[in-house]
Amino acid sequence: MPSVYDASEFVDPDSGMNRTGAGVGAMPRGASARVLSREELESKVLETQRRLAELKQAQEALERERAALEELRRRQTELQTGRAEMLENLTRGIALLEEAEHEARAQAEQMGRTLEAFREALEKIRAIREETWTPENLNVELTRALTVIENARMEWNSARLKFPVLNRPAGVEPGADPVRASVGAAPWWEGVSFGRLCLWGLALTWPVATVVLLLGVLWMVLR
Repeated sequence: MPSVYDASEFVDPDSGMNRTGAGVGAMPRGASARVLSREELESKVLETQRRLAELKQAQEALERERAALEELRRRQTELQTGRAEMLENLTRGIALLEEAEHEARAQAEQMGRTLEAFREALEKIRAIREETWTPENLNVELTRALTVIENARMEWNSARLKFPVLNRPAGVEPGADPVRASVGAAPWWEGVSFGRLCLWGLALTWPVATVVLLLGVLWMVLR
């Protein structure tokens, strides 16, 4: 018995697929692209501006960090340079001050000894009492007094070589011109009594007078 006729049996499946593919391929290539609306464009612009602002803030943060690092490096360099400078200066300063302190202490000790010697010499000079001298002990007391004066003068001259402050004329304030102040200074004998001047003259001339007297006696004996 003959089978029922079916028209689909004579349809080529490949030809159908080709037709379908040809139909899809025949659509315009940009038909699927959708035009953005105004609101969407504004949203994208705002998003781009926001991202640019974030990038600018990040750049500013990096600039601040770079400036902070440069400042830190500068301060570290300043620390190293200053530390080396002050170590050298303070070490040298300590050595110089220790040497100066040692010299000043030695000079102060020497000045103290000189001051004590001045006080002793002053007491000895003040102890001279010419009114108590008698003709019998005149030569002895005069010799003793002149020895005290000479020792005091030697101490004074020695101290003047050690301490320049002693070369300042009497009555001159520190910092004044000693040359100008020395003009019109009173002579050394001013204020000395006539009796003391006579005693000083006798003390200076009696050795010569004694020698002359001995020579005269010797000449008379040999004659």
